[in-house]
This record gives sequence, structure tokens and C-alpha cells, in this order.
Amino acid sequence: MEAENHTGLTQFLLLGLSEDPELQSFLFGLFLTMYLVTVLGNLLIILAICSDAHLHTPMYFFLSNLSLVDICFTSTTVPKMLVNIQAKRKAISYTECLTQAYYCMIFVGIDVLLLTIMAYDRFAAICHPLNYIVIMSPRHCGLLVLISWFIICWVSLIHILLLKRYMEAENDTILTQFLLLGLSEDSEWQPFLFELFLCMYLVTVLGNLLIILAISSDSHLHTPMYFFLSNLSLADICFISTTVPKMLMNIYTQSKDISYIECLTQTYFFTTLVGVDNILLTIMAYDRFVAICHPLKYTVIMNPRLCVLLVLMSWLILFWVSLIHILLLNRLTFSMGTEIPHFFCELAQLLKVASSDTFINNLFVYLVTALLGVFPVTGILFSYSQIISSLLRMSSMKKKSKAFSTCGSHLCVVSLFCGTGLGVYLSSALTHSAQASSIASVMYTVVTPMLNPFIYSLRNKDMKGALRRLLIRAASRP
Repeated sequence: MEAENHTGLTQFLLLGLSEDPELQSFLFGLFLTMYLVTVLGNLLIILAICSDAHLHTPMYFFLSNLSLVDICFTSTTVPKMLVNIQAKRKAISYTECLTQAYYCMIFVGIDVLLLTIMAYDRFAAICHPLNYIVIMSPRHCGLLVLISWFIICWVSLIHILLLKRYMEAENDTILTQFLLLGLSEDSEWQPFLFELFLCMYLVTVLGNLLIILAISSDSHLHTPMYFFLSNLSLADICFISTTVPKMLMNIYTQSKDISYIECLTQTYFFTTLVGVDNILLTIMAYDRFVAICHPLKYTVIMNPRLCVLLVLMSWLILFWVSLIHILLLNRLTFSMGTEIPHFFCELAQLLKVASSDTFINNLFVYLVTALLGVFPVTGILFSYSQIISSLLRMSSMKKKSKAFSTCGSHLCVVSLFCGTGLGVYLSSALTHSAQASSIASVMYTVVTPMLNPFIYSLRNKDMKGALRRLLIRAASRP
């Protein structure tokens, strides 16, 4: 994402540990052995912990995560060094260097945080043995690991974006900003748009926060279904916070500018959160499928460890996929003062206004859409086909009503999310009006996150009860 007269930095030279050719064979054999021992040793630890029920405790859960991180950590650096030694070369491409730096920072940070968490776990076990099971509950353990990954991925991304500004050739002319055209250029509409989107943003954040607080504070809602719902609400808060605040600021200051770093960051998090929303809705469909079609095995299948793992994998997969999108965007060139006919930096819009060939970018977009778009939708349709089949076989109307009520809210949210997303796609395909496409995008970027809390609270008796108790407790406090 540079100006047209950019002279690209294509590679660096890694000098290695020694330039003595006589030592290269020894270094190759030494580090290959160390790498294989590291990978096999940590894999054995993970397999031993997973296969032995006696080791399904917080301490060994953290140890298995530490072993996984150590495998990834050593795999980030050693294989490239071995390839360079074997090929008798020192080069590492610009993209490889940036990617290696990103993952090195992630795994070092995760290692440090996991060791800290393990120290806290030993403190709780030895100093508070009677409360240990409560303090280090499976939900708490999974949350600690999830937050660790979440924080370090974001911190590492910021490092890379800052590093990107200085890793350019000396004769580079850096593209400093884009222009977001917004929803309307009519000055008379700006106050109305500001008030409308500010109200929608506040309602969305407050509504989803209430959902999260109600689920966290009510023990009756500590089930897989509501655990996934709380994660969906968190993703929706982050989702709308990625786009609307910048739009409101631009309307208020009567500016269209968005800096290079802001645009890149907005694209990264928007892509991540759209994908997380999609995968979470798929997981929730699977949860309802297991609850209705296999009720006797539900607690075994949807155990806390699996629930946390599904959510963690969702975030991790989308973090990595979005990073690849950003690295591919770095290859493109843009004219100075490029206008983006949208109210935020959407990936598809950036590809449309690029000055260079976007074939690889579009190819990766189609691949990701197939894997993280078509497959989840297919999974949702399959789950509900099985649910409907099970409901038709039920003889009791009461059971049918109860089963349908548990998945009715989810079905509404899925229909809204997929329907608005399809509407945006069709509007882009059938009309060349950028403004029409931007207005259609409002439906799934702003309206859908705002309506989700209302759908779940109005159609769900348990949620309405939990919200009522939460508000009563809040009102009764002095």
C-alpha cells in the first residue's frame, strides 16, 4: 500500500551464527537435531496430557498450551535458518521477514504470559487449596489463555505496523493517508448522520454489554449456549467499534482523512471480526444441533474445554487469515490521495482502488470466502436440517416448543447476518453505485450488531429473567 513511485524493499540478508563454511555442516546437524527433539518432546507432552484423564487439571492444561507455543516458537525461526544453511544463501524476503518478526513476538509474549499464569496457578493451589477448584475453574483457565493470545496478537500487530513505516527503501515516497467519502457528501445530512450513528453505536455497545453482564452474573446461564452468546456480544462490540467511531469523528471534524496505519488497522480488525462472527454463529448452530439431536451426550460433547477451544481457535484462525490479507495488501500500490467510496476501509473497496495487479489478493479472498464463508453456512444449514428432522419426530408439543425456542433466536440472528451480507454482495454486483453499496453495508456492520441483543433478550425467557435480575441488583445497590 505505497505510492506509485515507491521503490520496493524486496529482501534482507541474514548473516547467521557464523560465516565459516567449515562450520555450516556442523550447525545444520546440531540445529536440526535440537529442532526435532523440541518438536517431538513437546508433542509427546501434549499427547500425554490429552490422553490421560488424571492430567486434565489446570496445571497440565497450561503446560500443554506452553508446549504448543514452544513448538510454534521454534518453528518460526529454525526451519528458515536450516534452509539457508542447506541452500548456502542468506536472503530472506521482505514478507517472510515481517511474518517471522510478527510470530516471534507473539510466541515470546505468549510464553511469558503462560509462565506467569502457571505461577499464579501454583500460588492458588498452595496458598488457597480450599478455593483452588473455584479460582482455577475450566472457564477461568480458558479465559486466561484466550486473553493472552488476544492481547499479544494485537500488540504484535501494532509492532509490525510501526515497523512497516521504517522498513522502506531510502527513496520511498510513503502513502500517508486515504480519503473516506462516507455515506453522503451533502453537508445538510451530516448532523443527522452523526446523531443517528452515535445513537446506534451507543445502543449496540450498551445492549451487548448488558448481555455479557447478565450471562456472567447469573449461574443459570453458565452453559455452552450462553458462553458462545457472550463471545458473540463481545465480537459485536469490537466489530462496530472498528468502523463507527472513525466515521463519527470524520463527520464531526468535517474531514475525510484516514491515515495509512488507521486504514490498515481498520481493515485487519474488520476482517477478523466479520470472520469471528460467522464462525461463532456456526458453532452456536452446532451447539443447538447437539442439544436437540443428542441430548443425552450434550454435556459430554459440549464440555467446557471444547467450548473454550472452539472459541480460541476461531480467534486464532481469523487473526492469521487477516494478517495474510494485510501482508498481501502491502504489495499493492495506490495513487496519492486515493479516494475510498465507503465509510470505512473495507478490503474489497481497497482492492478496487488499487493501482497495481490484485490477482493474488482476489484469489486469496475467494479462497477464504469459500473456506470461512461457504463451509460455515453449509454447516448451519446441515445442523438445522437435522434439528427440524428431530423436531418432527418428537411427539410432545411441549418438547417441540421448548426445543424450537432455544434455537429460534439464533436462527433469526443467522438469517439477519447472512441476509444482510448477501444483500451487500448483490448490491455491489447489480449496481455500480458506490453510495448504494455503502448504504447496504450499514445493514451488516451497524444494524445487525445493534439488533442481536434485542433478538436474544426479547425471544428468550432465560435471558429476560437474567436481565431483570441484573437490573434489580443494580437498582438495589446504594
